[in-house]
Amino acid sequence: MRLFLKYRYLTLMLVPSALIILVHSYLPMFGVFIAFKNINYIDGIWGSPWVGTDNFNFLFTSGSLWRITRNTVLYSLVFMIVNLLLSVGIAVAINELRGRLLAKGYQSFIIMPHFLSMVVVSYLVYAFLHPEHGLINAFVLEGLGKDPVYWYTEKSFWPYILVLVNAWKGIGIGAVIYIAAIAGIDPEYYEAAVIDGASKWKQLLHITLPSIQPVIIIMTILSMGSIFSADFGLFYQVPLDSGALYPVTDVVDTYVYRALMKMNDIGMSSAAALVQAVVGFIMVLATNATVRRINREQALF
Repeated sequence: MRLFLKYRYLTLMLVPSALIILVHSYLPMFGVFIAFKNINYIDGIWGSPWVGTDNFNFLFTSGSLWRITRNTVLYSLVFMIVNLLLSVGIAVAINELRGRLLAKGYQSFIIMPHFLSMVVVSYLVYAFLHPEHGLINAFVLEGLGKDPVYWYTEKSFWPYILVLVNAWKGIGIGAVIYIAAIAGIDPEYYEAAVIDGASKWKQLLHITLPSIQPVIIIMTILSMGSIFSADFGLFYQVPLDSGALYPVTDVVDTYVYRALMKMNDIGMSSAAALVQAVVGFIMVLATNATVRRINREQALF
């Protein structure tokens, strides 16, 4: 009670965030039992019969399990690595700009795509990839005298397209986080390095990157929690749900959504979401444990 009174203003500042987490993250956990029921609208949630693990059988006995698992995990890993490298690189580059006004302008510019809906992004991509009037076919390939590419039926291009779109949309928010971390580095370190004759490259390797390493580790640990989840809008809206692209664009989220639309089985979709959450939780614990073994001070908990 004494601590509460001492830090009462800080505690009150935490109340809105705590309520948001309670309502959006903890209260929905009571719906976990839906994954073990055969939900029907007549009996309702409480009156629907229990079916044990039958809802999980759809996901684990599906012939597409290997494909959707492979796509989900590999895309998540590639997104995490590419976005990390680009975010840190852009953050370092912006931090080196001498004009503060120009740096602020670049920060605002790169973070804008983060706030765009995936529906809007899908139309932007479609403007580039339209078979007849798209910018790439109509201006680039036609100008080079090459035949047009029917992008929405050619699956070989889409792993690169999805990585590019995800990076364009996501690196801005990551760069801003790392810019804030770099801004917290004591300028005296750089001044001492300059006196000792260290180049910008040496300053980056021996001051900037080691100083923001804790932030990089925390962001990586948190990213591991979504390794078995995918951005539904990216994999459903951007490829326009083209059946020819399913081998390279179908992930757990899109597969469950299509199954839900066809079978109207809420219990099955809840079971898939529960599996994703459990796997994500295990990955966070495993990653944090690995970091703690290497350097205990760098671990998240």
